[in-house]
Amino acid sequence: MEGSDLYRFVHGKLVHLHWSPEQIAQRLRLMKPDDPSAHVSHETIYAAIYAQPRGGLKAAMIEALRQAKPKRGLKRRTAAGSAMVPESLRIINRPEEIEARLVPGYWEGDLIKGAFNRSSVGTLVERKTRFVILCKMDGNGAEAALDSFTRQMRRLPAALRKSMTYDRGSEMACHPELARRLKIDIWFCDPHAPWQRGSNENTNGLLRQYMPKGTDLNGASQTWLNDVANLMNNRPRKTLGWRTPAEAMADEIAAFKSTVALDV
Repeated sequence: MEGSDLYRFVHGKLVHLHWSPEQIAQRLRLMKPDDPSAHVSHETIYAAIYAQPRGGLKAAMIEALRQAKPKRGLKRRTAAGSAMVPESLRIINRPEEIEARLVPGYWEGDLIKGAFNRSSVGTLVERKTRFVILCKMDGNGAEAALDSFTRQMRRLPAALRKSMTYDRGSEMACHPELARRLKIDIWFCDPHAPWQRGSNENTNGLLRQYMPKGTDLNGASQTWLNDVANLMNNRPRKTLGWRTPAEAMADEIAAFKSTVALDV
């Protein structure tokens, strides 16, 4: 297999783009459905990696294998670290349309914290397409979150930014102003219920590959964060039929432009 086009494809996606063996195997089937010779199972990829002789290549390929998805767990916050949430903005009052994931524009948000909780990066995941946006934060407070989320979400067409679902972290203390600036609805999860933002919680776990715990995130530029988001958005996803979030979002943007053209 080594030296073949198939080997180069598998090696490139695994080592350089950090795809999992399952993503690689399923993407090959999607790309060449009528060519069984171009298919390989994820079990075969795993076996091939561990069958490599000792050395830098084997180490690099094993290092590229991601850890399992993080377990659903409790996210501890003290009362002092919680945003005040009006009853009307609780997730239980969120429209069913958002839960169904049939319409784009509904986002989940959170922060990834750096070393000693002294730095952070904002994370946004669109519920239907699983498209990821990362936001450079100039601080950890509510004003920093307000400015960061506003700056990045304003780049989206209004039709693709309808709401954000967040936990009760104190960084969302400025949520009324964020809702006003972006003209979106903001919904809040129940306390200690990260699974109510499941797409974002899973994505944050995957992002730790690039931002390990204990990292000082103050040095993370928006350009670098965009590069990381691009890697995430170009990984095939099982939930998208092994298409990528970038492809799914491109389809939504094209559909939006088509609708606008018809309305003119």
